[in-house]
Amino acid sequence: MPLSGQQLEEFARRHAWRIPFDTSPCHLAGPGDARHVTHGLAAAGWKRTSDPLSPEIVMSSPDQRYRLDFVPESGMFAWWRLWAGSTDTEPGWTATFGELVPAEVLAGFTDALVVPAPTKHGGPLDVVDAAGWLLDERDTASSPDAACRLERRSDSLLSWQVEVHAPDRGRHSPRLWHASFDDRTPGHLVNAFLTALVDPTPLQRGMGDRTAHYSAVQTPSPLRPEQIVEAHTDRLNSIRATVRAARRQNSRPSTSRAAPTAARPAARR
Repeated sequence: MPLSGQQLEEFARRHAWRIPFDTSPCHLAGPGDARHVTHGLAAAGWKRTSDPLSPEIVMSSPDQRYRLDFVPESGMFAWWRLWAGSTDTEPGWTATFGELVPAEVLAGFTDALVVPAPTKHGGPLDVVDAAGWLLDERDTASSPDAACRLERRSDSLLSWQVEVHAPDRGRHSPRLWHASFDDRTPGHLVNAFLTALVDPTPLQRGMGDRTAHYSAVQTPSPLRPEQIVEAHTDRLNSIRATVRAARRQNSRPSTSRAAPTAARPAARR
């Protein structure tokens, strides 16, 4: 398995001594533990292809179509980048995420990437509207505290962009973090990111962890550290089982019968 027992033990040790604090709202909770993202991909069979001793992380999917780059301290506006190569039937696309994006929210996007896509889904505005965001007539929406804004961009190759600013100053303040999806990013992946973003469940952060803004509310969590580790392990097991089931389903030979020979000429056009 790409994800080793030692790696899980290191995650557990990291969180065992931390006093967890419920931190909300989600968009101000800060980056958290990047392993929420990388462990989920590893559970789906992705492998690290970068230097293990480098702080930079590059991971590739088993079919080599997808690549995730995590470049901390890069000085760039995006610390996370995810590329999808084009195929004979699907176009390539790119999504980028800023330094302070919560790892759990980004994991909502990457988890949705490695499991089968839903057969039906609405649009991004439907997701945030259901969560009580304020919509306007220009394909934009704002969180109730006005700190987080979703906008459909028509002036560039971007399709949807999320920007987070300080709640007390809104868009007049420096941007805290962003998420950008180009116009070919599958809609269900954008929806998965937004679903995680608007989830009112507090995120767990340790005492002294960096938040995106000082106004983030933190209270002692009723969860014990071992419960946080158990939830992480259960999520990885669920991803692994779902991916395996999908691969078995895709590898099954077709059971449909071939069309009668006499009918074949009529089927060619």
